[in-house]
Amino acid sequence: MEELGDLLRKDAFVRLRPFGVAITFSLRNARLCVDGTAQWEEEDYCNPPLAQERSSVLDSFFRDLATEPVRRGEGWKRIYALPPLFPDLADRQRTAPGDARREAYDVTAPRGRTRSVRR
Repeated sequence: MEELGDLLRKDAFVRLRPFGVAITFSLRNARLCVDGTAQWEEEDYCNPPLAQERSSVLDSFFRDLATEPVRRGEGWKRIYALPPLFPDLADRQRTAPGDARREAYDVTAPRGRTRSVRR
């Protein structure tokens, strides 16, 4: 996770089109669950969910991703009280309950890097 955090601090994914800004925001605000998984809400329009994000970023750092459709902001409401995966990057005001900015999928991913990011 250290490598992912470093890349997020450098805005390494922001220029990825069309999802760079959304994935950067979502991963910076991901939460750490009691069972060791990471969870976040992410805007997405792919079928299957997160197809582009997986091939470009997520598969490099997470295994066994699971997605669940949620209403905009609902995923953040569910996980708001959990500690941030990246405390120095989290923007708790923008993921506060009632924030309707984001939409699409609640993502659960076991922690652990599987390989380094392909660029």
